[in-house]
Amino acid sequence: MKVLQINSVCGVGSTGRIVIDVDKILKDQGHESYVAYGRNFLKSYNSSIRIGNRFDNYSHVFRTRLFDKHGFGSKQATREFINRIDDINPDIIHLHNIHGYYINIELLFKYLQAANKPVIWTLHDCWAFTGHCTHFDYIGCKKWKDICYECPQKTSYPSSILMDNSKENFIKKKELFTGIENMTIVTPSKWLARIVKGSFLGKYPVNVIHNGIDLNVFKPIKNNFREKYKLTNKFIILGVANIWEEKKGFNYFLDLSREIKKNESIVMVGLTKKQKAKLPKNIIGVPRTNSTKELAEIYSEADVLINPTLEDNFPTTNLEALACGTPVITFDTGGSSETISEDTGFIVAKEDLKELMKKIQIVKERGKLKYLKPCVKRANNLYNKEEKFIEYINLYNRKYL
Repeated sequence: MKVLQINSVCGVGSTGRIVIDVDKILKDQGHESYVAYGRNFLKSYNSSIRIGNRFDNYSHVFRTRLFDKHGFGSKQATREFINRIDDINPDIIHLHNIHGYYINIELLFKYLQAANKPVIWTLHDCWAFTGHCTHFDYIGCKKWKDICYECPQKTSYPSSILMDNSKENFIKKKELFTGIENMTIVTPSKWLARIVKGSFLGKYPVNVIHNGIDLNVFKPIKNNFREKYKLTNKFIILGVANIWEEKKGFNYFLDLSREIKKNESIVMVGLTKKQKAKLPKNIIGVPRTNSTKELAEIYSEADVLINPTLEDNFPTTNLEALACGTPVITFDTGGSSETISEDTGFIVAKEDLKELMKKIQIVKERGKLKYLKPCVKRANNLYNKEEKFIEYINLYNRKYL
């Protein structure tokens, strides 16, 4: 069986790591596997196909910024890539994030229609069925259910500073994306599966395959993080994000910093230099890292992970923290609440800072040891990437046979 995966990135970020993990499992089982990507990639992983080049990416960004035509640039790059697909002649084509300034969705989907090969499409966000945005939960927009227009998030990723083309984008996406005969949608969370079923993609079967993590890396690890940052006797409240912004709950950590006690400290991982420079003294800022080992060490030393996200699908940070024995407190947002149980953390109503603070104190009073074993057990039972991504292989086999 030959499988081709297509994603915006390869080997970096949560979706990039998923692509690589699936690729490795396929190859280990003796299948032919190919990964095509548009922008960032893991330099140590060189068996992948680049779609376009940096100039092509910038041209696509320009088209998006001015005309809100994200997904409709990169024509030449996509034509060349389609020739490559023909050379590979895959049995299964697995799409992941096809937004990201690197591929032309019109050319790609017309090819997929003509090729009539089985298509798997993992939706890591909501971009596939909106006229512009990747998420709409934060502002409570419902336009995607009927037709998008006058997008209230026009300047959010993929940002347009001039035109609003959301209505035309929505109509064109609906036409293109519903024209595939043999397609299966995959979502990482039950929450997103329900959303998809209410969209124009609801005509397709939707499977839920939770994200998985590397339990050989993410596990309780003794290390010197506390000593390094002079936190030996502190109760550590941890926040982790790939990009910190208001939607990820950045401001809630600033609010918490004004309320925490002297023997408590906040650590935020994933900050830019500019964000780090503006932090209050009782928040320790750690830059973004692609080192999973370093992340595992930080999770292991924290007493609790706080995820006050206001918009999310199925956050990997929650899973990684659990695997390292650290309880999670999250807002009831998207699929974030699906990741934890009563003995591994707390779910708090969105934007309820007082309740968030109360739950932090409960964890502190009970102590991390009460949560450590249940957290690790939940991660081992539900989020082992070896088991999770085998579900993709099983899905491929069902579509192929």
